[in-house]
Parts: sequence; structure tokens; C-alpha cells
Amino acid sequence: MSYLANYRPLIAAVIILTVLSNCLALLGPLLCGRAIDAIGSRAGKVNFEQVFYYCAWMAVFYLVCSVLNYFLSVRMITLSRRCARQMRNDVFSKLMVLPVGFFDSHQTGDIISHISYDIDTVNTSLANDLLQICTTTVTVAGSLGMMLSISPLLGVIFMITVPLASLFIKSQAGKIHGFFRRRSAALGTLNGFVEEIVSGQKTIKAYHQEETILGRFDQANETACGAYYDADYYSSSLGPSVNFINNLSMTLISVFGAILYLAGRITLGSMSSFVLYSRKFSGPINEAANILSEIQSAAAAADRIFDLLDQDPEPADREGAAELSMGDIRGDVELSRVRFGYLADKPVLQNLSLRARPGALVAIVGHTGAGKTTIINLLMRFYDPQSGTISIDGADIASVSRRSLRLAFAMVLQESWLFSGTVYDNIAYGYRRGGSEEDSQAAMEDVVNAAKAAQAHSFIMQLPQGYNTILTEDGINISQGQRQLLTIARAMLLDVRMLILDEATSNVDTRTEIRIQEAMRRLMKDKTCFVIAHRLSTIQNADLILVMEEGELVEQGTHAALLEKNGVYAGLYRSQFG
Repeated sequence: MSYLANYRPLIAAVIILTVLSNCLALLGPLLCGRAIDAIGSRAGKVNFEQVFYYCAWMAVFYLVCSVLNYFLSVRMITLSRRCARQMRNDVFSKLMVLPVGFFDSHQTGDIISHISYDIDTVNTSLANDLLQICTTTVTVAGSLGMMLSISPLLGVIFMITVPLASLFIKSQAGKIHGFFRRRSAALGTLNGFVEEIVSGQKTIKAYHQEETILGRFDQANETACGAYYDADYYSSSLGPSVNFINNLSMTLISVFGAILYLAGRITLGSMSSFVLYSRKFSGPINEAANILSEIQSAAAAADRIFDLLDQDPEPADREGAAELSMGDIRGDVELSRVRFGYLADKPVLQNLSLRARPGALVAIVGHTGAGKTTIINLLMRFYDPQSGTISIDGADIASVSRRSLRLAFAMVLQESWLFSGTVYDNIAYGYRRGGSEEDSQAAMEDVVNAAKAAQAHSFIMQLPQGYNTILTEDGINISQGQRQLLTIARAMLLDVRMLILDEATSNVDTRTEIRIQEAMRRLMKDKTCFVIAHRLSTIQNADLILVMEEGELVEQGTHAALLEKNGVYAGLYRSQFG
């Protein structure tokens, strides 16, 4: 209703058209009854003039009703399309403000299912079912009024059958809603599974796991089909049951109507009109019962949509949060007694304290799960620590805006992300920092210099159109290592004081990685650089190496000092180089 309220003129037009078209349709049975009475079956006389008169008006009313219904359908399609567009915009906008933790805990395919299948289901329901409900309301109310005006005694029959049908529908609606909600969830899970499998085809084929994956898909597919069956099975019982109740009312009308006719309490034409109105009365109720499954499906889809929209966004900045000034940042980063866990009872970092001085190249090493990437997540405020403080140039990052904090960093992840566009667009992606469109465009010379520093220029020039070559989605027409070089060039283009490389060079060879580090040192002079790396050969010249183990900082120092200490770092080094 909140979405429909945004389109009041359309709603008003729909209501007016619905009332007009159904009122005209309701005049048909009345005119039909009068035409039958005009035949004068009892006296054996037929008044053809009146018969044709009433029939002509019936034809006119039904023709106008059809035209109004056409415009009504067009208005409903327009209304549903606009609501679906706004809903899809709201869902996508919500995704942009949700915290990283939401995406870490939800399957990509399930999220996509919200913005595609669920919204399409609601859209279809708005276009068809909502119109049916509006028509049903007017038709049922109008038919009941006309029947009572013809014969209040026969109208009493509906005082019994209508409450009976309503109670039955109400008793089943709650059960059916649960089935449709499980159906939508099962489809989202299946979409998530398929998305994972499609993106991991190379791994599946490399390990010859096609049969295993087929088995897992069959299981997920069977679960989804079972959920569909349960929803459709229980909803399909509504239509026949309500239809039986309505047919029972028709039987009673026929019996008691015949008695009233024989007693002279009702004419044959009035009886015919009453029967036609009773069909108009019961018909929409039957249809409402039949479309209840569609309504429940849309309601379940809407539940999932609004569950997503009701998710807590990334916490707002503190009131009066400061803005980091790009020109004033020195890059002095300090963590003091930081404790954090993705689950409250399972800390990943425990009482962690460290400091990276301005312009230093800081390497973070350790076994998998030691908490290296978690440090980066906290620096970027993708998550906030449960206790302790993180500061930049002495300012607690919790007291500055997330936007200015993240703009102060350039970040390259292990998983490179490229979009469909030119090589230039992909490298210059993060350069647009505000101001006018013209001022925020990176100069081609700057893009080329960044690509050269990242060792990407040579392979870019070998592409068909050089920097104007259009990369397909996810850069699948270049190698994984080349994609990684482009993301590194993107980061190196930015005028920032701090750089984060989260195993960013894992997809390039060791020689290229060393050249990148050397070029980066020249480019990042007087800037703080955090590097997470497994290959220790590439961080031997780091100003400071931090060794993590089970969420704690166990060692720190230069490469030579840590080897001399013969501790955890030395053990890691020997495991790689013997």
C-alpha cells in the first residue's frame, strides 16, 4: 500500500474505471429479467418492442463495459510496472547501503532472486490479482444489493453460504502463506547454488566432480520442487471447495425460487435476474479462491523483499563526524587493544596493538585464519571492533565519516573485479571523486603512467585498441594475471596516502610481483602501504613485517631481524625456501 500510495492519480483512475465498468455490467441481468417479463409468457403475448429495447441497452452497456475494462487493464499494467520499478530501485539502493557482513552471510544467487523473481512475482500480482480483487469487491457488493432489492427472502440464502466460504478461505490462507514463503526461500537457495556452480565450472571440471555436483543439484532441485508441490497442492483445494459451497447456494436458490414463483411472489424475469446476479456474486468469489495461491505467492515474495528492505543499513556516522582532508593525511595508522570477532563468542583478533608509521611499507603475514584480512576489514570500517580503537593521524576512525575514510585508501583485493567497458574506464574507475564530470575525469597520461607502474602497459598496448579496448564482463578476454594488473593500476592512479594490497599479486608471477613492489615503492613514497602476502620473498624489503597467529600479533620487525629471532616468521620462511 505504501508503494501504491505514490501513484494516487492512477489509483483514482483505476477505482473510477472499476466502479463504472462493473456498474454497467451489473445492469445487464436486470435488463435481461425485464426482457423476459416483456415476453409475457403467462398471457401468451410477446412485447417485441420492449424486448428489443432492453436487449439493445444490454448490448450498449456491455460494449461500453468492455471498452472501460480495456482502459482499466492498461492503467493496472502501468501502475504495476511503476510500482515494480520503484521497488526494484529501492531494493538495489538498499543493497548499496547494507554492510559488508550482509553479503558475507547471504548467497549471491539468493540476493539476485530478490531483485528478479520476487519483484516479478509481485509485479504480476499487482497487474492481475489486484485488479481481480477490485472487480470482485464492486461486483459482489453490487450483486448482493441487486439481489436483495429483487427478493430479500432469497438473499437470506447467501447469509449462510457466504460466511461459510469466507471462514474456509480464512482458515486455509494462513497455512498456504507459509508454504509459499518456503517456496520462495527454496527457489532463492537453488539460485544461489546454481550461481556458485556456474562461477566454479573450471574447478568442478578440474577435479572431475560433475557427478557429485549433479547429485547435489538434484537434491536442491528436489527440495525446491517439493516446496512448489506443497504450495500448489494445498492452494488447489481452495477453488473446488469454495465452488462447491457456491453451487450449493445455487441449488437452494433454484428450489426456493421455484416455490416463490409458484406462490406468485416473484416473476419469471425477476427470478432469472436473481439467478444471473447470484452467478455474478459467486463467480468472483470462486475466482478469488482460485487466485489466492497467486496472492499468497506474491505475499511471500513481498515478505522476502521487505525483509531485505528492513535489514539494518551500515551504521550511520556519528553526529558531527569529521571529514578526513586528503591533503592533510599523513598515514600514521595505529591499532590499540583491538578485539573483534565475526561471531561475538568467537574472537578473531584479541587485544591487538600495532602501529604503521607514515610512508612505511607494512607487510602482514601468518597462517590462513590468523586474522590478516580482518585487519584490513577493520581499517576500512567494513566492520567495527567490539573493543579498542583504530586511529589515523591520532584521530579515531569511528569519529570520522566512512566516505572520507575509504577515500583515503586505495585497495586491491585478491579477487580482481572488472566491469564491461574499456581498459581506460576500468583503470580510471576509482578516480571520480566528486566535483564536475569534467574535473573528475582522469587524464590519459595519468592512466598510462599508472599502468606502466603496475607493469600493465606492455600487454595493454598489445590489445586490439590499446586503452580503448572494450573488456567483456569480468574481463574474461584477458588472463587472470592481467586482470589483476589492471586493478593494481586502478589503485596506483589514486592520489591517496594509504594503500592496501590484500594478496593482490597472488595471480602474477614472482618476477612481475617484485617489479610491481619496486615500482610501488617509488610511486608510494611518503605513503603508508599495507600488504598481505603469502609469498615471503616479495616482502623482504618491507619496513615492518607483522606476524599474526590466532588473532594475536606475535612478532614484528624487519625481515632480517625476524629471521635472526628464529621464531614464527623464520618457520614460515623456511617452509617456503627450505
